[in-house]
Amino acid sequence: MKLSFLIPLLAVIFITPVQGQSLVPISKTEVLQKVSENNTRIKISEKEFSAAQADYRQTNAIFLPNISASHTGIATTNPLMAFGSKLNQEILTQNDFNPALLNNPSQIENYATKFEIQQPIINVDGIYQRKAAKSKMDAMALQTARTADFLTLEVNKAYMQLQLAYKGVAVLEQALKAANANKTLAENSFKQGYLQRADVLNVEVRVTEVLNQLQTAKSNVKNASNYLSFLMADEGYVVYTPTDSLQITTPITEIETISENRSDIKAMALATDAYEALNKADKMAFLPRLNAFGSYELYDDTIFQGGANGYLFGAQLSWDVFQGSKRFGKAQKSKAELQKSQLEYKQYVAQSNLELQKAKRALMDAENKLALTALALKQSEESLRIRTNRFKEGLEKTSDLLMAETQYSQKQLEYYQTVFEYNYAQAYLQFLTR
Repeated sequence: MKLSFLIPLLAVIFITPVQGQSLVPISKTEVLQKVSENNTRIKISEKEFSAAQADYRQTNAIFLPNISASHTGIATTNPLMAFGSKLNQEILTQNDFNPALLNNPSQIENYATKFEIQQPIINVDGIYQRKAAKSKMDAMALQTARTADFLTLEVNKAYMQLQLAYKGVAVLEQALKAANANKTLAENSFKQGYLQRADVLNVEVRVTEVLNQLQTAKSNVKNASNYLSFLMADEGYVVYTPTDSLQITTPITEIETISENRSDIKAMALATDAYEALNKADKMAFLPRLNAFGSYELYDDTIFQGGANGYLFGAQLSWDVFQGSKRFGKAQKSKAELQKSQLEYKQYVAQSNLELQKAKRALMDAENKLALTALALKQSEESLRIRTNRFKEGLEKTSDLLMAETQYSQKQLEYYQTVFEYNYAQAYLQFLTR
């Protein structure tokens, strides 16, 4: 009798909506918008692009001048420095050429303000390093776009999981309602002497099983809602209800091969271009560099003054002839990295085509399974209807009715699970071919 008392109480507890948490309706379009605006992974990808963009901007140094300013103050009795300081200050007199004063000068103060400019003219290796940085920046932009594509796929999957979780709750609530009705019918038949106590207990056990499954289904709703909150970077963790129902999506046009214009594949191609440019830069490091330079200087024996001035400009052609085979090793390394990148690109395209073939087979399998589960659902529903009618007339065993009821619930869940698998297979195929 205790079991008979507890079952209605448990039913009330499990059927009641989640306490303490509000149900928030949300559409897939809303989720996609919030993910694009708030998702942390997208923001990380955008910061990686910003870093690559900053690296590219640093390469402007091969075209733009380097300008610096300094102010230096010294006090010295060094013969050479003292004579030079007076010369720079334009205060040298005939007496300063006295050998005694030249060899043993008095302390002199010198303050110099200096403006310097260095202008690159020809740096061939720097040009190729700039090309490499540009390719890396463009690759990061494409990777950011691919991250957005992946999150679109992930949103589709998570939203369908939420839809599937609610379908599971609906199926099990319907199953619980049917199980309670059968329980009432079995108790009435037991009172009339048509059934044994063991048959009633079997029905009550079935009710308990459905209650347990229903609790698990409600937990699945919370899990799916929490994952959507995570994708949207929402720390509220409310329970969402989908405004869009779980339906079979329209089949997409079949595509034979992966397009090399796909953003992640183009990103890998640009990465290979970057390695190629770096390898050329290492080779061009053997060539000389031509740079211009100039300076304007102010001198005085008082701080922040400029009683005398002068300028200097010129050009320098420099050539590092040999650096202990360091450049040879660096060029060899960049060549190996280029060849590795080329092989990785080839492998990635081949692997992507392999994934496409697997996805196409998975879609075909899901399509076949969808037709079979739909037929099995229809058959199990008809079987349950017949056995329920026969049970009411006392012509069917309790165990056979419970088996038919269990089978019908399972077939409903299997059908919705197959709809999810079919829709996800299509979404994944679109992701691979986008």
